[in-house]
Amino acid sequence: MQRSILNQTLKHLRTKSTRTFSSTKTSCNGLNFELTDDQKAFQDLARSFAKDEMIPLAAQYDQSMKFPHEVFDKAWELGLVNSHIPESCGGMGLHTIDGCIIQEELAYGCSAMSTAIEANSLGQMPVILAGTDDQKKEYLGRCIDAPIKVAYGVSEPGAGSDVAAIQTHAKQVGDDFVINGSKIWITNGGVAQESGGWYFVLAVTDSDARPGARMTGFIVDADTPGITVGEKLVNMGQRASDTRPIFFEDVVVPKANVLGEVGAGFKVAMGAFDNTRPPVAIGAVGVARRAMDEAMKYSLERKTMGMPIAQHQSVSNMLADMSTGIEAGRLLTYKSAYEIDQGRSNTLFASMAKLYASEHCQQVVADAVQIFGGAGYNTEYPVEKLMRDAKIYTIYEGTSQIQRMIIARNMFARDLSP
Repeated sequence: MQRSILNQTLKHLRTKSTRTFSSTKTSCNGLNFELTDDQKAFQDLARSFAKDEMIPLAAQYDQSMKFPHEVFDKAWELGLVNSHIPESCGGMGLHTIDGCIIQEELAYGCSAMSTAIEANSLGQMPVILAGTDDQKKEYLGRCIDAPIKVAYGVSEPGAGSDVAAIQTHAKQVGDDFVINGSKIWITNGGVAQESGGWYFVLAVTDSDARPGARMTGFIVDADTPGITVGEKLVNMGQRASDTRPIFFEDVVVPKANVLGEVGAGFKVAMGAFDNTRPPVAIGAVGVARRAMDEAMKYSLERKTMGMPIAQHQSVSNMLADMSTGIEAGRLLTYKSAYEIDQGRSNTLFASMAKLYASEHCQQVVADAVQIFGGAGYNTEYPVEKLMRDAKIYTIYEGTSQIQRMIIARNMFARDLSP
């Protein structure tokens, strides 16, 4: 069904004289902050989906902590999942900036559900970047043919931010590799196995090699014998997201499933972040925007001292700061997405965007709870959930501290000569 819908959308796109400003370097002279008609259509679709399908169920899924299969499947049918998969594999081949436009609206609806959707992008990105044509058509094509889930298997109990410290290893035996070890904090880890999906797995293949050549990336079918999925982890927020440990015991993977070259896994794994950090950053923008909107509505309804609290300077100042930072975060994220879409390195801007957007989101949700007062601390009001959901943005796909290290490293690498 999704392939048919995507084909219809692609036919529509090809009738346009232009596609997206992110795909055409000469689409405008100078700066242009206008979205194309197609981008506006995607934005409207995602916004309507968030309003009609996500927001009404967000609290229910937060309380039950169950994976939102119903919502995921509907999003898949509409093409809101896997939209970045290349046209050669049956996808729409949307660019990073297009995905950001969609992702902001989905995160506005519920960031737990949007994370479940975006996790597919993270798991698929190493295949998009380093996969052979056969690997892409096989594994990305599966995602178009059915609403399967995939996961990015890198983090370990002793290797979160320090990816070079991973202990999971893979030994070549004939034409196969045998993987042993464990991963943790793997988003979509359980539902990938349930849906017949697959994992990107990073493992050490040569412990004596230099750090950048020690590891290799693999595509691993989630139902391969020897894989055990642990219990769902109960997290502070984004509770509908399926986050689990995964254990590998003598898991046999054919050599044909090596991504890129043996020893190139670290580069592949890190390269994925340049493409996926902008959508994470814009997710934080979406959560912040939702919190601001909820706080604004409440500030107009709640009265103290004979007037709506929106008229009190202390409250209006908080709302003004929220709006200013949200606009700044969105534009910085668009910059990071634009750079990667132009084929240029966006590592600096992607880290800046994720750092700024996630940190500002923390301030926005905290201030939103403050504006609600005691009601904001209660589960009957939406900002309580938003505050819990928001925290993870400063942690996953690289903590704020790691982003600062990356930013500083890139700053000092610049040529400072006059």
